[in-house]
Amino acid sequence: MDETFHPYGASNKDPHVAVLSFPFSSHAMALFMLVRRLTASAAPNVMFSFFGTAKSNGMFFKNIDNDGLQNLKFYDVEEDGIPENYVSTPGKFEEEIELFMAATPWNFKKDEMGVPWLAFFIGEASGLAAHIYTDLIRSTIGVGKNAVAGREDETLGFIPGMSSACIRDLQDGIIVGNLESTFASMLHRMGKMLPRATAVLINTYEEVNPTIIQDLNSKFQKCLSVAPFTLDYPPQSDSDTTGCLSWLDKQKPSSVAYISFGTVAAAALPAHELEALAEGLEASGIPFLWSLKDKLKERLPVSFLNKTKERGLIVPWAPQMRVLQHTSVCVFMTQCGWSSVLESILAGVPVIGRPIFGDQPLNGWSISDVLGIGIRIDNGIFTKDGVIKGLDLVLFKEEGKKIMEKVQAFKELANQAIETDGTSTRNFKTLLQIVSST
Repeated sequence: MDETFHPYGASNKDPHVAVLSFPFSSHAMALFMLVRRLTASAAPNVMFSFFGTAKSNGMFFKNIDNDGLQNLKFYDVEEDGIPENYVSTPGKFEEEIELFMAATPWNFKKDEMGVPWLAFFIGEASGLAAHIYTDLIRSTIGVGKNAVAGREDETLGFIPGMSSACIRDLQDGIIVGNLESTFASMLHRMGKMLPRATAVLINTYEEVNPTIIQDLNSKFQKCLSVAPFTLDYPPQSDSDTTGCLSWLDKQKPSSVAYISFGTVAAAALPAHELEALAEGLEASGIPFLWSLKDKLKERLPVSFLNKTKERGLIVPWAPQMRVLQHTSVCVFMTQCGWSSVLESILAGVPVIGRPIFGDQPLNGWSISDVLGIGIRIDNGIFTKDGVIKGLDLVLFKEEGKKIMEKVQAFKELANQAIETDGTSTRNFKTLLQIVSST
């Protein structure tokens, strides 16, 4: 999904940028981090107005210290589309998105002002490429389950940089799923509209997948990879409210598996897979820290909770970057959200991925087939044996050593990207010039 910047204002005034967020999952926070970096850099005369739903703004920003920055203000959009007394269906994350998208045109009428605009895609470049090439994918492969049945393992060799990606890795809404939904239709239109943007920003660094980045550069007016700006996160509180950091302090170096699937993805994980993951963790004997909401924790086998209480800790929330950077953590089990993957790279921690929805399957492909910084769980679903096998491979086998070398190499490349003359630093300077001079 892309977020949007609209620089506007009269020529005799300082620039004013309207920031329109997609207020779901980690999108708003990732966009905020980029804007915060802009406000703290060489753009003190640019005013930023950050728009999101009251729920999103309240969840992410109410406790954030803006360090006295006066040129960044938050505003709640008038209508989020959610009816009064609405109760979401567990695991149906797309319901609220559909309601929001139906209301959004009334909130963001400034789209029609004809002002310059920038788009920010918080996923990996391959996910964006899939949206850019949607029409070609549909004409080449076909549309619907019948068109792809038995062809799921065919590769996408006609898309630059994605020759080893498979049909099964594509997002729902491109060739399977509800192609007529508001969300799928919006993403399709997005792919057609982005070439008109003054610049398209991507939450990655060029060294991750240079072939795709080079191709996108030919599609857009400007394509700017600006990550990893997660290094600029607002300092997280030193308080250890759930006790996970103090628990990690007591564990041996490089001994703990960290598990987190995010709030939305975790709720969408089938109950039998949640149980299989628990059984695999129990049988592996490996210490673990699991970030899991209390309602989902209630679905875990009581025997698992009793048998692992001496070597495992389950908390409703964890400060993820601080956890991944802890010396006790040796592997990250994740749904493959791109922000989480980047954080794992920055911490130098290998990944075991179980993609669930959206662009996560493509991110899983990048993790295992492009970057080599981790593996995807066998057959894409959790089984007891698959969990045991995955942990054993990453932590104890020769292949695991190669994975560790790869993740360390990409960590170093990420650090180089934000050095004075690094690729992301240069791209950020270009972005700053665009925003400051509009």
